[in-house]
Amino acid sequence: MSKGPGVVVLDYGSGNLRSAERALQRAGADAAVSSDLAAAGRCAGLVVPGVGAFAACMAGLEDLGAVAVIRDRLADGRPVLGICVGMQILFDRGEEHGVPAKGLGVLPGEVRRLRAPVLPHMGWNTVEAGTGSVLFAGLDPTERYYFVHSYAAVASEGVVSTAAHGETFVAAVERGPLSATQFHPEKSGDAGARLLSNWVTKLMGRT
Repeated sequence: MSKGPGVVVLDYGSGNLRSAERALQRAGADAAVSSDLAAAGRCAGLVVPGVGAFAACMAGLEDLGAVAVIRDRLADGRPVLGICVGMQILFDRGEEHGVPAKGLGVLPGEVRRLRAPVLPHMGWNTVEAGTGSVLFAGLDPTERYYFVHSYAAVASEGVVSTAAHGETFVAAVERGPLSATQFHPEKSGDAGARLLSNWVTKLMGRT
């Protein structure tokens, strides 16, 4: 049996690396955790995870020297998947405790504190898939995905899928080679597994 497309889960000091790696392997990818920038640049798909603070994740990417790798991949049309704060840092800027921080700027807009009565938003939510979504293809709209966050983007460009907690926010974005989710697909049970399988299948069309 041949291996699926090669996927690197980028190790820059943040994220649920091993759980993401295992989930991608179950989805059919030849996935491995690595901080090797050459591997991150040449792989079929790059996954940028992230947990914690926006600014700390950006600092981790900058310290590793991975910012240029991510930007170059996207400029060349090579797939990148951002997860949770790994999605947030793709935007122009983010806010943490009232302090602004610069993001990668590959998605326009900002990440800010959700206007909700209870934070963090932690638990299972449905997602309204954007028209033409590849990530949510074949998934029932009643499926739920696991979120844990207090900050989110409320607008973006591309195929935008949304969820609501206090207000409507961006749950996922698909824009050319870039895909990103605010929720954790690797923690979202069968629905998350099918979503990752959709992303891996998309990679197969590119390799």
